Amino acid sequence: MDLVLVLVAVVALIVVATTALKTHPFLALLLGAFAAAFGFRLPLDEVVPTITGGFGGILGGIGIVIVLGTIIGVVLERSGGAVTLAEVVVKVLGQRFPTLTISAIGFIVSIPVFCDSGYVILNSLKESMARRTHTSMVAMSVALATGLFATHTLVPPTPGPIAAAGNLGLTDQLGLVILVGLVVAVVAAAVGLLWASRFTDAVPDGAGGDELAAAVEDVEALKARYGTLPGPAAALAPILVPILLICVGSVAALPAAPLGEGDVASVVRFVGQPVVALLVGLALAVALVRPGAGTRRESFRDAVGDGLVASAPILLITGAGGAFGAVIQATDIGDYLGSNLSELGIGVLMPFLVSAALKSAQGSSTVALVTTSALVAPLLGDIGMDSDLGRVLVVMAIGAGAMTVSHANDSYFWVVTQFSRMSVAQAYRTQTVATLLMGCTAAAFTWFLALVLV
Repeated sequence: MDLVLVLVAVVALIVVATTALKTHPFLALLLGAFAAAFGFRLPLDEVVPTITGGFGGILGGIGIVIVLGTIIGVVLERSGGAVTLAEVVVKVLGQRFPTLTISAIGFIVSIPVFCDSGYVILNSLKESMARRTHTSMVAMSVALATGLFATHTLVPPTPGPIAAAGNLGLTDQLGLVILVGLVVAVVAAAVGLLWASRFTDAVPDGAGGDELAAAVEDVEALKARYGTLPGPAAALAPILVPILLICVGSVAALPAAPLGEGDVASVVRFVGQPVVALLVGLALAVALVRPGAGTRRESFRDAVGDGLVASAPILLITGAGGAFGAVIQATDIGDYLGSNLSELGIGVLMPFLVSAALKSAQGSSTVALVTTSALVAPLLGDIGMDSDLGRVLVVMAIGAGAMTVSHANDSYFWVVTQFSRMSVAQAYRTQTVATLLMGCTAAAFTWFLALVLV
């Protein structure tokens, strides 16, 4: 019982530090790791090696993947590739069902691009479609925001799900995480879309938003700002090719060895490793880079630099989460909690509840994904989820919790609110409730999959 009290106190310390004290999550997690080590009474000569080993171990497995995925997202954002992806979906789905179309666009774009960046990029397209189809701006905003949010928390190569998969020992099974994540994300996005359809007659009731929200461009103006947009094949390749390589590589690595044990299977497994697959995606993204003030090479260098800057906080938070998890793994708390949690019979719902509590308390989905995955990693065997598929479903449960809920302490909430020109009260009724419904439904669906498949 003393171990549980220490754990609760440390988690509370992390939450208070990141919310009330505004401490950076990296520092909060690192200090939490030391506090946990002292509280659990680890031998002093083991404290630092345990923390540094956990930090380096998780980054050694997943750090390069996070960096490469972030750089690809930056290139797609700057080159107009994300806009091309949006136009492809519009052509395929048409404008007969505008909320479905904009939700599908967000769903696809947010696989490589952060949801807040994706919303900013696609805001003008959303506004233009809403005017062209005479659809409520509120309904369109909620449909776009929920479509983006679904894949942001559930589908690699978005950094949060990648980090959670790494913490749970799934670095070599990202293909399976992607496949299951897409299925669960479709369910979550569908719930968000249904909720958005309730507001077909609603009008934004904010005071006009900030200058960015007011500066709405139509699609032609957006194209003019980017210049010549990349073609559909070129824009899709940096996303689609790595995902296909990872999925095929995962199939080749199955115990049944469906592709055999020859050289071909070895090559497929090699290029299907996430680091190699994303390097291929980055090579394909180079074709999207256009010269800015300097040469194409300089523009690519700038994109890589910005990608490194954007990924640095995620890497540090992920590493600190690994350090925190390593301290927990060095104690007997896993056996104690596991025996008690298995008696409760909630299984995969436990990671969801922990993640949802963290998300609601401190606002960051990435922090909720990283912290919860580090916390529950030692407990997987005790809750009966230590198989590969069980671990994947735990990632889904954590991702569902990382949706629940987006409100005033979440930067994405303010991006949606300001760019949609909704008041805070209206955003709570629409966007926040949508994330609550999405998270709970995704968790229930994950629980059902666990009952059937694990």
